[in-house]
Amino acid sequence: MAPPHQRGHPQPPGRDRRHPARLRRAAAGRRGASAGAVRRRALLLATPVLAAAEGYRMEDYRAPVPDAAPGARTIDTTEAARLFDRHAAAWVDVLAAPRRPEGLPADALWRPSPRLGVPGSLWLPEVGRGALSPETEAWFRIGLERATQGDRDRPVVFYCLADCWMSWNAAKRAAAWGWRQVLWYRDGMDGWEAAGLPTEELHPAPGWR
Repeated sequence: MAPPHQRGHPQPPGRDRRHPARLRRAAAGRRGASAGAVRRRALLLATPVLAAAEGYRMEDYRAPVPDAAPGARTIDTTEAARLFDRHAAAWVDVLAAPRRPEGLPADALWRPSPRLGVPGSLWLPEVGRGALSPETEAWFRIGLERATQGDRDRPVVFYCLADCWMSWNAAKRAAAWGWRQVLWYRDGMDGWEAAGLPTEELHPAPGWR
């Protein structure tokens, strides 16, 4: 037995024993707090993206589309042809532009297929994506002003191809920005060419990169 001066102070009864229930509650509390912090962080990180793209199609742009786009009026090929004949609307093609294939040698010849569209159209590639960079959004706004000559009551037709969500996105976005006569040509160039209507080769609007 150790001498009195080497003995530790006596512990109160039960102090040197672990309380299983209390330990379980403490551990559960720590896990809950940790999980809650992770969820809050994930929500904070995701919120800007969700807010920017809310309601827009984000992927699989070539897929069946609905009958209408929010804030826009859907037109068929007959009405589209009538508007064209009467010069009664501005036309905006939003089909994505072909990109040079990755890995293609710099000295290799690459010639993308020409884009045929409704004559007189303004071609704004990429503006129909679900989320736009600040630069692309600014370019889209400038293009809309140019196409409609700054008149937000001038009818403006958005088109792409049949079952193309890019024209749906673009029409919805233009309506949200305050254009009041937004027309969505749902069948796009597939419907236009099937009807034997005139086409011309289009080039991306100035400022396209």
